[in-house]
Amino acid sequence: MENCKVIVGIDVSSKDSTVCVLMDKVRQGKTFKISNDMVGFQQLYKRLRLYSVIPLIVFESTGVYSLSLQAFLEKKHIQYLKLNPLKAKKLMDNNLRHNKTDQVDAYRLALIQFNAPQKLLKPQSRAYHEMQNASRYYEELNKAMVVAKNQLHRNLQTTFPQIENLMCHPTGKIYWSVVALFPHAQAVLDSNKEHILGELETISGLSQKKAEYLTQRLISLARLTCAYDNKDSIVIRAIQRNIASLFSLDQEKKEALTYLYKLASKNQADTRILTIYQSIPGIAKTTALRLLAELGDLRRFLIECQSLL
Repeated sequence: MENCKVIVGIDVSSKDSTVCVLMDKVRQGKTFKISNDMVGFQQLYKRLRLYSVIPLIVFESTGVYSLSLQAFLEKKHIQYLKLNPLKAKKLMDNNLRHNKTDQVDAYRLALIQFNAPQKLLKPQSRAYHEMQNASRYYEELNKAMVVAKNQLHRNLQTTFPQIENLMCHPTGKIYWSVVALFPHAQAVLDSNKEHILGELETISGLSQKKAEYLTQRLISLARLTCAYDNKDSIVIRAIQRNIASLFSLDQEKKEALTYLYKLASKNQADTRILTIYQSIPGIAKTTALRLLAELGDLRRFLIECQSLL
């Protein structure tokens, strides 16, 4: 954008943004603030329309805070340059005279584009942003599951700690179902073998032979348990809540992945990239999908090294 004579630097923060307009490197009035909402953006738009040439907007990517501004600029078909904060600092260090402790502000953002013009990249499809949303939602669900598992482990320590030795790995739908049926060792001891077996046979995916084995294991582990809380304790309700949360989160994770795959399958180029990711040793379908979501459309990078900036 060497021919662009008006460049607007915008320093975006959480609540508002600072705006500085430069024409041929000369400040046009004082910097001013706008709110990060439609009122503030309309105020900015009115100022931009005062110039005979179309200004270029320069701002740093500040996570979710800069997305509202970006959405408004795209809606008004205003060209913008969104800089990675690390790249903006590097460009300032290499091209502007400044003190070592100076921060990248609205004025310097605009000046950077005059002194070291950056090529404008075509904004990638909103579909990639939605895929990123799905990927990050999946990560939130993962973290929530870790919390629920830790809570379940803690609650079981006072009612039936030995049940965690029931299977090789104390996790998964079958294990959670067993715990939901017998959250306290006394619940096992108060039942006979036939009743326990009958309860286990209601669990989906559990074979007859496996149910018989788990019945015997449950009885053995219950006899080893010295529970602190009794079977009527409110801790039992907490355990049931933990189990319900784990089932719900597990299902939500599957639906988030299905949605992510559906988005990725709409574009033939994305399908090819997904196949390439999965061809890398150690990368399964879930990881490949999340890589695609986080990295987005790699074709938007004009030169290979830009993907590292």
